Amino acid sequence: MKTLFELKQNMATIGQQLQKVENDLAQKAVDPQATMEDIQALQQSKKDLQMRFDVIKEQHDQMEAEQQAKFAAQAQANSLGINNENDPQQKVVKAKAELYRATLRKQSVAQEVFQALGDDVSTGGSKFLPKTVSSEIITEPTVKNPLREISMITQIPNLEIPKISFTLDDDNFIADKATAKELEASGDSVAFGRHKFKVKAGVSETVLNGTHTALVSHVDKALESGVAAKEKKVSFATTPKAGEEHMSFYSTQNAIKALEGENLYKAIKNAIADLHEDYRENAKIVMRYQDYSDIIETLANGNATLYSAQPEQILGKPVVFSDSAIYPIIGDFSYSHFNYDLDTLYDRDKDVNTGVEQFVITAWFDHQIKLKSAFRIAKVKAGTPTV
Repeated sequence: MKTLFELKQNMATIGQQLQKVENDLAQKAVDPQATMEDIQALQQSKKDLQMRFDVIKEQHDQMEAEQQAKFAAQAQANSLGINNENDPQQKVVKAKAELYRATLRKQSVAQEVFQALGDDVSTGGSKFLPKTVSSEIITEPTVKNPLREISMITQIPNLEIPKISFTLDDDNFIADKATAKELEASGDSVAFGRHKFKVKAGVSETVLNGTHTALVSHVDKALESGVAAKEKKVSFATTPKAGEEHMSFYSTQNAIKALEGENLYKAIKNAIADLHEDYRENAKIVMRYQDYSDIIETLANGNATLYSAQPEQILGKPVVFSDSAIYPIIGDFSYSHFNYDLDTLYDRDKDVNTGVEQFVITAWFDHQIKLKSAFRIAKVKAGTPTV
């Protein structure tokens, strides 16, 4: 069977022949020397070519209509997130949509859905969020926690790790006296706890009844954003909740050393200099963009050159911006560690005021500042300008 392209070529060829015969026929008709036999022969040739053209065009139009219908169905399948059932990614999207819809509609979730999402329901743990969904929510946030770019993120239950990744047979190998005192006071390992929190993703009726892709994208983004927001909240809390004091850089329980200066620029410089060289080499600065802008405005003093310079060129260390960092934090952020428990529960709720359904996850995590001596906080001396 000929392809659509071949049919198009045949139509073009016969169309050109037909056009030539029509031109010849028009010329013969006005030529007094042309015989009737010549004219009749051209008329018959035109009739034969026209019939051939019509047959090929009918085949072409039918094949083209079938192809267009196939493309339209493909496009609709793409919009519904069911394009290719054999595509692992599409299977996950479809399974996640079924999980979200069934939960919000108080329906049971099919075993095939859990299997597609990497969970084994034979253990009876069907209320645990499947591994695929749980991992993506924890590791791929949409709303950014800037600490994720520089801290460690793990998903290991009952995690316990050494505070320092290597040891020597000489007990006095730690050159930083503050680190040595900290290890002596608090031990050389850190155990991560389980601190529960909930994130709710509001789902309207239109989203719930929409395409698989739209529903999954909406719920995933809301949950991922909530997880990242929780991390950021506990890490920069000035008045942490009871039991979460150890998670905040600013808590009095951690009592991270603060270095002061007559302005913020000098305070940051003092903090960097005060770090032991083991931490200073990999140090980064987490601070508010407004504070950095104020520093540049003062240092520039009308000179536009500094405005185009990279923050690292100005402050001497890479800078990560976060509006939550009310005081700049300087240190080696490999000693900032977020860990999640593997078990993540899911459930539903409903906002009775708006009628919006809520897909709810319950997760457990911990943030440990493994070595407080790896960090410094920069502050302006009381009674001096903030820049």
